[in-house]
Amino acid sequence: MRKFPVGAEVFNEGVNFRVWAPKREVVEVVFDDKSFPLIPEGDGYFSGWSDKAIKAGTHYYFRLDGGDRLFADPASRSQPHGPEGPSEVIDPSFPWTDERWRGVDAKGQIIYELHIGTFTQGGSWRSAIDKLKALADLGITLIEMMPVAEFPGRFNWGYDGASLFAPSHNYGRPDDLRAFVNEAHKLGIGVILDVVYNHFGPRGSYVKEFSDHYFTDHYSTDWGDAINFDREGSKEVRAFFCANAAYWIEEFHIDGLRFDACHAIKDRSAEHILSEITREARERAPYKRLYFVAENEAQQIHLALPISQGGYGLDATCNEDFHHTATVRLTGRNEGYYYDYLGSPQEFLSSVKYGFLYQGQWYRWQNKRRGSPCLDTEPSCFVNFLQNHDQIANSGCGLRIHKRCDPATYRAMIALFLLSPQTPLIFQGQEFSASSGFAYFSDHEGELADQVIAGRIEFLKQFESFNSPDMVQQIPCPNDEATFTGCKLNWSEREENAPIYRLYKELISLRTRDPVFNNSHETCIDGAVLSPDAFLIRYISSIDERLLLINFGIDLFLDPSPEPLLAPPLGCVWETFWSSEEAQFGGQGYMEIPLRGNWRLTG
Repeated sequence: MRKFPVGAEVFNEGVNFRVWAPKREVVEVVFDDKSFPLIPEGDGYFSGWSDKAIKAGTHYYFRLDGGDRLFADPASRSQPHGPEGPSEVIDPSFPWTDERWRGVDAKGQIIYELHIGTFTQGGSWRSAIDKLKALADLGITLIEMMPVAEFPGRFNWGYDGASLFAPSHNYGRPDDLRAFVNEAHKLGIGVILDVVYNHFGPRGSYVKEFSDHYFTDHYSTDWGDAINFDREGSKEVRAFFCANAAYWIEEFHIDGLRFDACHAIKDRSAEHILSEITREARERAPYKRLYFVAENEAQQIHLALPISQGGYGLDATCNEDFHHTATVRLTGRNEGYYYDYLGSPQEFLSSVKYGFLYQGQWYRWQNKRRGSPCLDTEPSCFVNFLQNHDQIANSGCGLRIHKRCDPATYRAMIALFLLSPQTPLIFQGQEFSASSGFAYFSDHEGELADQVIAGRIEFLKQFESFNSPDMVQQIPCPNDEATFTGCKLNWSEREENAPIYRLYKELISLRTRDPVFNNSHETCIDGAVLSPDAFLIRYISSIDERLLLINFGIDLFLDPSPEPLLAPPLGCVWETFWSSEEAQFGGQGYMEIPLRGNWRLTG
């Protein structure tokens, strides 16, 4: 019995091939020295069995209606020579050792986003395995891997996927990905995969040769034809994407998915495709806890609500508001899509307490309302970040945030970021202030390459400071291999930049092990503004209390101090426990909280 509706699957009797091609009358499987026709089943599906001579490792194509041109399988499990080469029959059996692994909870995660091609100098799953122990030592509990579906060219962010079931040959063999996940589980780290279900890449995908129903012109996206999830023929398209999600989870033991640009996944069906994907995935893997997170520019919280409450059943959604207000505070700039943020203490307090800053208010930059009400939503439903692949690249030159601000303010911001109750996401190398940036890169040629460059420049025009000719010249060329190699991490910098790495490690440990910060005793959070640059957050639980004091300005003398949240619990006094200005973190020293008199907060 087949696992999935499409693709080549290996059985004792041979290999079963199945493809959806309603546009065609005849579909043949073609090997080096022979071919055979598939049998029409109805509803556009064709299937058939090979003889026993065809085994795992065999290369094949599809021939459509007797034409001269050969095409890769739309559900190919491997494209060893890229998306335009032959597909490969893959046996998914693997010597897994993670039988006791039960997945990941929605709460308590420390997420680490990485891009396999740049995470190590080797740029492969095998070389990435060597760094997993370092992530475990840091305190990472969940890896978010940028898309790995087969793409054209030698390098790509992954959002130009052409063969959605095939792990990219640029990073190794399918079993190398399995080995990576297996080792991560051995070290107590979960792995979720970033998937792109809103468009196919601009080159290397030939699904239109099999069916005109994969796409619809009823909707549009910024990256190409919209996927058809609710028009004619959408039943089979939905089955294709549901199978893709289940495939990564079942055959690679992936612990969940991060859905790219959910606002561009248009579907007016009775059950939204994201809800169907997550529901079916959980039904097919009842033995483990799966984690699903949405990139959701519109900030609609129903994506992260249970299906029983009218939501889509995901676990969390990215909180761009936190990133935007933090960036404004750190850089002093609020141009472009940062326009509606001030980086003020009030914004940070509201973000810590309520998640999204925009929950339905007017958003001038987009000239419409942004977000939806979520005042009582669990903090774990929001993923906060100071950096991710998009936001570093959108700085124009691909500079990391620590290169755009002063060190003391950055250290204080890290403390706020890692001790806030929302789920933190760290981008690769952030923990040791990697010198390598992260620019946009894609290995395209000719007219398409020119279009990518022009599109990048046009996007960055929203930032007025990049409109000058000298700044345009500084934008890294996406198609230049040097842009790609310049994004690779230099892991020796973890020792060279030991103070900032120590800061991240201590804060993660504090967040993970302290029962007040990790909310194991139902911590309540309140806060107050102390000045235009300073504020406090108070963590109150049944066992103890913590006070986080953040000062982004100059030294502040709290005299007078008519703020009740500064008062200690009855019969107690506050004790200074930790400061981002300790010398071990590269700080310049700090002022202890005195037992008598008012407090002076270090700038």
